[in-house]
Amino acid sequence: MTTTQATVIGLDAPDARRLGLVGGKAANLAELISAGFTVPGGFCVATAAYAQAATAAGLDAVLADPDDLAARARAALLAVEVPAGVAAAVTAAYAGLGTDVPVAVRSSATAEDLPTASFAGQQDTYLNVVGTDAVLDAVRRCWASLWTDRAVSYRETAGIDHQGVQLAVVVQRMVDVDVAGVLFTADPVSGRRTRTVIDASPGLGEAVVSGAVNPDHIVVDGAGDIVEHRVGDKAVAIRALPGGGTEHVARTGAAEPALTDAQIVRLVALGRKVEAHYGAPQDIEWALAADGTLWLTQSRAITTLHPIPASTRPGMRAFLCVSLAQGLTRPMTPMGIAAFRVIASTGSRLAFGVPVPDPHVGPPALAEAGGRLFIDATAALRNPVGSRIVPQIFDVMESRSAVVMRELMRDPAFAVQGRSPLPFLRRLVRMLVRFRIPALIALALARPATARDRVDRIGERMRAHTAPPPGNATARERLDHAERVLSTTFPVLPRVVPVAGAGFLMLGLAQKLAGKALDAGSMHEVLRSLPHNSTTEMDLELWAAATRIGADAESAAALRDTPAAELAAAPELPAVLARELAAFLREHGHRAVAEIDLGMPRWADDPTQVLGVLANYLRLDDPERHPDVQFARGAQAAQRAVADVVARVPGRLRAAAVRAVLGRMRELAGMRETHKDYLVYMIAQARAQLAIVGAELAAGGLLARPDDVFFLELPEVRDALDGADHRVAVAERRADYARELRRRHIPRVLLSDGTEPETLVTPEAVEGAMVGTPASAGTATAPARVVLDPVGAHLEPGEILVCPSTDPGWTPLFLTAGGLVMEMGGPNSHGAVVAREYGIPAVVGVPDATLLISTGEQVTVDGAAGLVRKELA
Repeated sequence: MTTTQATVIGLDAPDARRLGLVGGKAANLAELISAGFTVPGGFCVATAAYAQAATAAGLDAVLADPDDLAARARAALLAVEVPAGVAAAVTAAYAGLGTDVPVAVRSSATAEDLPTASFAGQQDTYLNVVGTDAVLDAVRRCWASLWTDRAVSYRETAGIDHQGVQLAVVVQRMVDVDVAGVLFTADPVSGRRTRTVIDASPGLGEAVVSGAVNPDHIVVDGAGDIVEHRVGDKAVAIRALPGGGTEHVARTGAAEPALTDAQIVRLVALGRKVEAHYGAPQDIEWALAADGTLWLTQSRAITTLHPIPASTRPGMRAFLCVSLAQGLTRPMTPMGIAAFRVIASTGSRLAFGVPVPDPHVGPPALAEAGGRLFIDATAALRNPVGSRIVPQIFDVMESRSAVVMRELMRDPAFAVQGRSPLPFLRRLVRMLVRFRIPALIALALARPATARDRVDRIGERMRAHTAPPPGNATARERLDHAERVLSTTFPVLPRVVPVAGAGFLMLGLAQKLAGKALDAGSMHEVLRSLPHNSTTEMDLELWAAATRIGADAESAAALRDTPAAELAAAPELPAVLARELAAFLREHGHRAVAEIDLGMPRWADDPTQVLGVLANYLRLDDPERHPDVQFARGAQAAQRAVADVVARVPGRLRAAAVRAVLGRMRELAGMRETHKDYLVYMIAQARAQLAIVGAELAAGGLLARPDDVFFLELPEVRDALDGADHRVAVAERRADYARELRRRHIPRVLLSDGTEPETLVTPEAVEGAMVGTPASAGTATAPARVVLDPVGAHLEPGEILVCPSTDPGWTPLFLTAGGLVMEMGGPNSHGAVVAREYGIPAVVGVPDATLLISTGEQVTVDGAAGLVRKELA
C-alpha cells in the first residue's frame, strides 16, 4: 500500500519509516517490513491527523494550564469528531484491506519505542476491531490515550516535553493466533546479553503483556540450550470474537507447555535476527499462527540495560563501578572522566611501574560506560593476594560490592588461579617503598601531631603548585596548566592517606586485642566525633557562620524569606551574609555535590546549596540539635565507649594496650577525609582554568555556551583552540548525559556479557524489613524524606534522610536529620562516618531504598542491626 493522503501512510511505504510522521511503533514496524520480516500489514494514521484533531479540540489552551492536565486533555480529544478529511482517508485505507477485516488499532507516539525510551504500554491498543465506524472510534480513543495519567507521568519522568509529542495510530490486520507472547534477546533482570527470555501463553499476546496470565517462562542460553522452562498455569486465554472484540476464556485441565522445543528454537533465531538488524538487545512481541506462521508484531530496544564497558581483553571480564563506589550515582561529564584518565595514568606509572602510552586514553583497566567509570577487576579477583585484599577494602568502603565480589569469585571464570602472587607483591612493595608508606605510618603512630602537621604542609605546597597562571595567560597556557595539575594529582594521595591508614590499622589491632569487648555497637560509638576530620570541621564552620548570620536581622530575614537560588543570583547580599558566605567559600568553595567530577560546578561557582543549608540551620530551634552541641556530645560518648570497652577487656596489660591503641586511632582516623579534600581541590583548580578556556571558545562561536567545555575531552579542547567546531558533538553528549541522569539503578559490578552479578545474590531476608549494613548505632522512628539531590533539599528536623549515596556536599543535611538510610556505602564510607559523628542511627547499602520508601512514610532505622522498617499508619 502506498500513501493515499497526507494523513494516512501504508506500513510498506518509505514514509512509514519517518519517526516524525508515524511515531516510534509504526516506524519500527515499517523498518521490519522493509527488512523482510514477517509483520502483519496495514496502514498508519499519521501525526498530521492527530494535529488536526488537537487543533479542533483546542489542546494548546488546555496545555497552558497544568492543573489536572491529563484528564482535561483526554476529555477535549474525546469530545471532537475525527476530522472529515482524516475520516475519509482512514475509511479508504481500511476498505483497501478488505471487507470488515479484523484489525488491531495501536497507538504510536513520537516518544515511544525509541532507542533511549521504550514508553511501553503508555498509550492504548484496541484488538479485533471490525467495521469502519469502530476503527474511527478506536483511532480517536488512541489519540486521547496520549493523555492518560500514566503517559503524562512517564513523559515528565523521562524529561519529554508534552508540547513536542505527537501521536500516530497503526491499523494492522489481526493474526489468527494459536500462541503469543514476548521475547527478550537479553535477560532483562540480570542483563546477560547471551540469554533469550521468552514468556508464552495460548491466545492473544495481550494476556502476557498485560500480566493477566501466569505464562510459561523459558530461558535459552547462548549455546541454544534451554536452561529453564517453567510451565505456567495459563488459566486465562484472550481470544478474538466473531464480529469484533475479545473475550477472556478460562482454561482448565493440567498445564501443558505452550511451545515445543522446535518452536522455541525458531523464536530464539527470530530474536537474534532482529537484534542483529538493530544492533542492540530487543524487546519483541510475537505471535504463532495456527498455520505455523511466526509473526513479528513489535520490536523495541530494551532501554533499561546498562551499557557494557568496552574492553579489548579476551574472555569474561568483571568491571567494578568505581564512581559508584565513591558515592556518585549520577553520570560523570566527559571532562570529568577525561580528568580521571590522566590521574589514573600517573598512578599506573608511579604506583605500579606500568607506563600508559597515552594518558588521555588512560590505563587499559579503566573503562567508561553510561557516563560512569569502571575498572576491570578481573586480574585482582583471580590473584591470590588481590582476591583477599580487594573485598576487604570494600567491606569498609562499599560493603554491598564486597558481598557481590565474594559471590562472584565462586564462579570458575573468576576463581583464584594458581599463578604466583610474587609479581603482585613486588609491585605492591615497590609502591610502598617509593612513597615511603611504612615510614609515614610509623611516624603517624609515634608522633600523630607531627604527622598531621606534615599533611598540612603538603596541602600548602599543593596550593602553591596549583596556583592559577597570570591573568594575561593564553587559553592554551591555561589548558596546559589544567593538564599539569591533573597529571600531578596522584602523587599527593599516597603521601597523605597513610596517616588515616595508621588510624584504621589501630582500629583493627584494637579489635584483635579487645575481642568481644569491642562489638559492633561499641565500634560505632568509639568512632563518633573523630577530631581532625576536614568535612566535620567544614560543617561546624558553616554552623558557626549561621549563628553569626542569625544574629543579624537583615541577613536572617533574607535567608528565611528568599529562595536560595534567588539569593545566589542576587547582585548584592546583606552585609553580614555576604561577609560570612565569602569567608566560607574562600576555604571551602572548591567543594560541591558530586565533586569528584571536574565538570560539576563548585560552591564558589554557584553557592545555592550553601545558602540553602544556612537557611536550614536557622530553623534549628532546639539547642540540643545544634551541630556543635551534637559533636561535643558525640566526643563525650566516644570517651565513655572507650572506657567501657577497656573495662570489659580481661587483663590489666591488655586493657591498657586497648586504651592506648584506641586513643591513637582517634587521633588519626579522622584524617580519612583529608586526601579527598586535597583531590577535590586540585580538580577544582583544573576546572577553573578550563572554564576560562570554555568562555573564550564560546565567545569565538566554537561552543554554544562556556560550560560546554566540560562535555569535551582534553584533546578536543586543544583541537577547538585550533578552530575545530565541536558543537554538534556537545549537543549529542548533553542529550546522553541528560538521559543517564534519569537512570535510577546503577550496577555495582558488571560483567562483559552484560550480567549484573548483584541480581543473582539474594540478601538474607528479615521479615518486614529492608536489610543493609549497620553504620551508626541507635534507633530512630520518624517520617522519611527521600532526597535524590541535596541542592535545594528541605529536611525538617528529625526526619529520616533516605538517599542514594552521599559525599561531603550532602553532610550539612545530616545536622537536621534524625537518621540516615543510603542505598550505597559501607561502615566506613563517608555517610556512615558523618552519621556516627553526629550520633544519628544509620543503615547503608540498602538496595533500592529510594524506590521502596516514599517521603512522608513513617520508618524505623535500627543502625546497630542494619534494618529499616516501614511502620503501619
